[in-house]
Amino acid sequence: MFKATPNPPETDDVSPYESLDSKKLNEAAERALDHYLKPPPKQPEGRKPSRMFMVAPDMDNESLLAHVCESLASASVMTSDIAAYVDAPQRHTILAIQQVIMLAELAVNRMLDNVDVPKPAPHS
Repeated sequence: MFKATPNPPETDDVSPYESLDSKKLNEAAERALDHYLKPPPKQPEGRKPSRMFMVAPDMDNESLLAHVCESLASASVMTSDIAAYVDAPQRHTILAIQQVIMLAELAVNRMLDNVDVPKPAPHS
């Protein structure tokens, strides 16, 4: 028995570059994928980060933790104040943010409790 069509049927090659518009579209898609999926280029060795807002390198851990604790407490009060002025959907979001801040504050307070504070040397 003879088949009139080959198995599988022969088809024309399909290329994403059939027209200039499809080539531009494909190039744009490649650029978008590269933008989101390629790792960023490494910074040159000689580049130094900005020191405009830098924590003094000689700060002790206890002082840093105390400052973080105070900053978190202030952020908690600010979010509580803002929540009093907004309606339900935004209020719930702001109060959720306040809860996250309070949890962070609890963690920092625990870290402060665990910091080994050097005991003063006995007077001789």
